[in-house]
Amino acid sequence: MTAVLNETGLAARLAEAEAELALLKAELEDINLLYQATIEHGEAVEDQLAEANLALQSTQKRLSDELTEAANYIFSILPEPRKEVPRTDWLLVPSTELGGDSFGYHEIDADHMAFYLLDVCGHGVGAALLSVTAINVLRSAALPNTDFRDPGAVLTALNDSFPMERQNNMYFTMWYGVFQRGTGELRYASAGHPASVLRKADGSVHTLVTPGIAIGMMPSMSYRTARSQIAEGDRLHLVSDGTFEVETAPGEMLEFQAFVERLSRSETPSEVLSWVRGLNGPGPLPDDFSLLTIDF
Repeated sequence: MTAVLNETGLAARLAEAEAELALLKAELEDINLLYQATIEHGEAVEDQLAEANLALQSTQKRLSDELTEAANYIFSILPEPRKEVPRTDWLLVPSTELGGDSFGYHEIDADHMAFYLLDVCGHGVGAALLSVTAINVLRSAALPNTDFRDPGAVLTALNDSFPMERQNNMYFTMWYGVFQRGTGELRYASAGHPASVLRKADGSVHTLVTPGIAIGMMPSMSYRTARSQIAEGDRLHLVSDGTFEVETAPGEMLEFQAFVERLSRSETPSEVLSWVRGLNGPGPLPDDFSLLTIDF
């Protein structure tokens, strides 16, 4: 009787063990299925990540190529340095792929020649587009009823044509001058722009600037034309604020007068850039470097 009970109890325990084993096998199969699904999902995610990475690389390359093309276009519209009097030399070094600085010079007529430099607020595509548009307007004399021999009138017309409300809240500073060969007179006007630096043949140095806020900031502005006499051997520097707004030490900026004194030497734009970079330290300059030098 005891043997029968023992066998019955053993059989029951074996049955329980078999049931537990079957349950464990079922759970193991479920776990295995889940594992396989996870592996398959992981492989799918890896494939998606790989595809996304390739797409990202392709987009980055396309954008890089387009930025390069845009930068090449901006440089392509800059004038060639002049070999005849008035001779010119210049340097433009954007702080990013696309900057907001630009400049130009061209003959208005047989007796008048215009020189100008502008600086759009900010950097990037928007600033570059506004800069190029303004330069092309000046080159093509596309301001109605404007005497391009009168710098104040030119800046006034530009201010009317480029209100910041229609330019994504962007504005630009500018210096515009007209040299008359017959009289040696330089007429000029500026709109919130740094002074141009005139080094006379006798060694004296003058800063040329007129009052007026940046183009586009306020409607119905009128800009004033000033005059200066130019003689043979004089040199005129048109600059953007990025040429001198650098830190010479932590918290200390290069003083404009120190920059003017440096410009009074007979140095090329490249030599001035090397000096400014030496003050700034390693890395790119904080803003676009634009310097146009004119020798009369």
